[in-house]
Amino acid sequence: MNVNKMLQIFFEYLQIERNYSKYTIASYRDDIAHFIAFMGTEGIPSFEDVAYTDVRLYLTTLHEKKMARRSVARKISSLRSLYRLFMREGYCKENPFVLASLPKKEGAIPKFLYEEELAKLFELSDLSTPIGQRNQALLELLYATGIRVSECCALTLEDIDFHMETILVTGKGNKQRYIPFGSYAQEILETYIHDGRSKLLKQETNAAVFLNAKGGPLTDRGVRYILSDMIKKTSLTMHMSPHMLRHTFATHMLDEGADLRTVQELLGHAHLSATQIYTHVSKERLRSVYIQHHPRA
Repeated sequence: MNVNKMLQIFFEYLQIERNYSKYTIASYRDDIAHFIAFMGTEGIPSFEDVAYTDVRLYLTTLHEKKMARRSVARKISSLRSLYRLFMREGYCKENPFVLASLPKKEGAIPKFLYEEELAKLFELSDLSTPIGQRNQALLELLYATGIRVSECCALTLEDIDFHMETILVTGKGNKQRYIPFGSYAQEILETYIHDGRSKLLKQETNAAVFLNAKGGPLTDRGVRYILSDMIKKTSLTMHMSPHMLRHTFATHMLDEGADLRTVQELLGHAHLSATQIYTHVSKERLRSVYIQHHPRA
């Protein structure tokens, strides 16, 4: 079977069986395309001809290019998954990446916003306009719930329960979870949905909560643009992303005494280890405050 056909089967597997998002699948495409380019350079004709020695050489080239350990680990993981499916379908007899060791990920602490920085963002939007109401509702909901930007864009009107003050979110692997939100988010959401959204809406059948200026569903890229534009209008000099609000939500929850398991459930993390990184953020903040204020620090 030719390479293109094998890859088509793999990407259909990621989409249908694994239910991965288009962004995750795009990352897999990039990783595998990079390895195919390496195969071409080394004169390796097919996936079946790749040996462990070739994998060692590939990892050496990545190291020589000073590629980040996290990127290397992701490439190895993508290629392992590729060969795992090939073996299952009988296209390959062995997985040459099974013995490749994953480099330890760098312990980068997630960036988050302090309350003073958030306050500047919350004061920006003109709530007399539909766009201002939408932007404020977007900001409040992302911070109030810690949802991913893809989850936010997928929200429909039916997913919001104003009586219970919760939203129903469909996360990775099609797993659903209920997340509560507070009074600030509720107030601006109700204002936006009953006023601003109805003015932006062009088609009555559109059930998406967040709409763009043309009345269509807001995309991930649109949300990123909105937040970046908001940062430009403040005195803040940082790069702003929707994920930073997710980091901020988790960090502030732990700072205020929330337990790790609760934060894990709210974030939709499958493993507690993914949530534990935020305890490092909280500890770092405590250490910073201690050094600044303790007389003998």
